[in-house]
Order: sequence, then C-alpha cells, then structure tokens
Amino acid sequence: MATAEVEDTADRQSVTIKAARNLATTTKTAPQITGLTPRWLLHLLPWVQVPGGTYRVNRRRVVVRADEKVAIHLDGRNASISVQSLKGISLLRSLDDSVLADLAGRFTTEHFESGDTIVKEGDTGDKFFIIADGKVECTTLGPNRETLRLRLLSGGDYFGEIALIEEKPRTATVRAITPSTVLALPRPQFEALLKGAPKLQADFRRAVDQRLKASSLANEYGEEVLKVSAGHDEATDIAESHVDYEDDPREYPLSVVQTVLNVHTRVSDIYNEPIDQLNEQIRQTVEGMKETQEREIINNPEFGLLHAAGRSMRIPTRSGPPTPNDMDELISMVWKEPAYFLAHPKAIAAFGRECTSRGVPPATINLFGSPFLTWRGIPIVPSDKMLIERKGRSVPNTNILLMRVGEKKQGVVGLHQAGIPGELSPSLSVRFMGIDSKAIASYLLTLYFSAAVLTDDALAVLEGVEVNHYHD
Repeated sequence: MATAEVEDTADRQSVTIKAARNLATTTKTAPQITGLTPRWLLHLLPWVQVPGGTYRVNRRRVVVRADEKVAIHLDGRNASISVQSLKGISLLRSLDDSVLADLAGRFTTEHFESGDTIVKEGDTGDKFFIIADGKVECTTLGPNRETLRLRLLSGGDYFGEIALIEEKPRTATVRAITPSTVLALPRPQFEALLKGAPKLQADFRRAVDQRLKASSLANEYGEEVLKVSAGHDEATDIAESHVDYEDDPREYPLSVVQTVLNVHTRVSDIYNEPIDQLNEQIRQTVEGMKETQEREIINNPEFGLLHAAGRSMRIPTRSGPPTPNDMDELISMVWKEPAYFLAHPKAIAAFGRECTSRGVPPATINLFGSPFLTWRGIPIVPSDKMLIERKGRSVPNTNILLMRVGEKKQGVVGLHQAGIPGELSPSLSVRFMGIDSKAIASYLLTLYFSAAVLTDDALAVLEGVEVNHYHD
C-alpha cells in the first residue's frame, strides 16, 4: 500500500485544495433561523407607552349594546345552543338562566340545501332563526324589482327575532347559499313559555319597550344622540345636552413573554471568535420571543385582534375565497382612514387569483424596501400568524383583518413600557440570574406588551376565507 501512495502523489505538481483549506480561514455565518419572519405588524403598529402597566380605554356610554353571536355546538347533523350566549341577544338579555335553559330546549333543528328559501319576503313571520352552520343571504326587491342583497349571515348569526313579539310580514327573503343548519323557535313555543310565568311576561315586555325607546335615542353605534341646535333664529332656546362615559371601561394589563436562557460559562468564555456565543444565544432567543409576541397580538383570547373585533364588524366571505367584493365590504366598515389589511400569505395569494380571474390585478407598492399588494390603495400586509384552520366540516380557512391604527385616530395601538431594568430594546429586558454549581449561567429574558382597539369601528374581520380555490 505504501508503494501505491507514492505512485498517487508522484505526478502531483501542486498542493491539493483539500490540504490547502486546512491553512485557510473559514468565513462563518451566524446561525440562520428558518422560522424567522419580517413581523410587519410589530413594525406598523403605533406603540403607546404604558407607565403604570395598565391601559384603560374610556369610551362614551353606549345605551344600546350591540348583539353578540350565539355559541352553537354541532354534533353531526344535530345542533345545540350555549345557554349563556343567548344573553347576547338583546330581546332575551333580561331572562333568567333557568328560563333561557328552558328556551334553548325548545329550538328545533332544520336543514336546508344550497338555494333553498328559508323565509320569503312578505310572508307572516312566526319563527326566530339562529344559524348553526353554513351561510345564508338576506335579500329584498329594489324599486325596479331587482334583487338587492342586505347582508350575509353565518354560524352564530340570527334573524327574525321580532317574530317572537308580534306577527309582521317578513321584510326580506332569506336563502341558503351553502348547505345550512339552522335552529328555529316558533312563536307559539315562546308564548307558551311566557304564559307559564306572568311576571316573566311583564319583565320581557318591559325589556322590549326599553330597547325600542333606547334605539330611538341612540346613533348607529349605540351611543346616546347629543341634543344640538342648528340653523335656528334669534331668541330660540338652545338645546341642552351632556356626554356620559362608561362606568366600567375596558382595561388592558401588559401581557408578558418570558424565558430563562442557560449558557455554560466555558462556552461563553473561550468559544467567542469570531461570533460571540452569549450575544448569539440572546439574539436567537429574542427573535423567538418576538415571533410569539406577534402571534399573541393576533390570536390571544383576551386581547388578540381576532377576538377583539365586535360582532357587527365581522362578515363572512360570500363564496369562500376572498373576492374584491369581500374586500370592498371590509373597507365600507373601516372607512375612517383604514391603514392596512393583515392576512396569511396564502390568503393574499388566493385574493390575487380572484383578482386575476376578474381582470383586475391588484397594484403593488414598496414599504420597508419590500413589495406589498394593495387593494384600493390599502396595503395587504402578510403574516403567517393569521392561522389557517379547519373547523367542523369546512375546508381549511383563515381570516383577513382591516384596521385603522393610532391613538389620535381612535384605532388599534400596541402597548408597551419602555425603560424597564436591564432593557435590551423597548419593553424587552435581559437580566443576569447567577451561576449555579455546574458553571451554567442563567439569564432572564422578559418582554412586556399588549394591544388595544380603541373603538369598535377600528377593526373588521373577513371570516371563513378559503385559500385552496384555483382558476384553471
């Protein structure tokens, strides 16, 4: 074998590359993070300093509280109602829990196929409906007998509650546009419940009267209308009014993301060239914490944007994929200086396909050196924290947000507290915790933050956005 080795090197005229690399300096990169994202939301949100750790949003008093969606539990083709969520319906808000439980048991489940008519305009109303699953469309006839869409309803929405009070002709036609399951309460069932308790009947009638009276004194947002005088002549009594505030305003305490980083002292002492080990460990950990911060701002059940939007600011897509019509509907809801849409990259791609199929490709602008699609001049910001989920029998779907931002504009704001001990960046600190008997140094990393929606009309959600539809 020795002879063979001599023969292999006999004709070599220079040192090999493999051998030469042993004398060369290798250029190294810092560890790359595949899960790192641009986190555009954290860059675009205006951040408000919260010195006391709690942010209180004072609002004008609401005299007519907005109705809320009803929580429905589906078990195959059968549906049941969350009793407590029935209190989200203003007409039922004054009823006791025991009465609501009895009422929930009186609903019957009905199924409709796509295209079926649930109620017809002009017919006498005798049922109250809650949608358990699917989508229904409310339409009416225009002055030229054309069909005009009034609204689109989905799971948890309801219609026809006036039918529980009195017989009146239906003011709209309601048609299923997907296979739908609804819960129906006939008026005779409701009347039988009230007749069994005279006091309950009186309380319910009083609640209805109060609602009707309050509705006449409130604006479209439920706030009491100010009494003002305009266009009057001399010697006219000027209207007197005042502005009242909420007694129990919403408060947002700063949330926290924390972790303890362990680094062996041998590593941080002698393995620091050319990359500082401690700094790299901290950098990687901070990046992960900020990814969690963006995820929480969007999805946290207490203050996350997806949960903060009011019922009246949520709309379903008409056909599944996000269309220009759906995006225009969002803009009509957040029409006071909308800042940007927020959507999963797959939802943005789905919207682009819908625009292309209609011959209206969206324009592109540059922000922070990167291209963003826009619609009606409003940027569509990507974030993979807008999760794609599969709920019940539906195909994978997600949501799209549209928001107004800034404290002065009564929009969405981020909350933090800059200047905390050991601060590495605003509201993020790194604090040394000591070295244990195994020579492992520990560092506490803490990030304080939250988000607040100052008024309901600052944030709207397009729900049930399907991302798998293609035009071949």
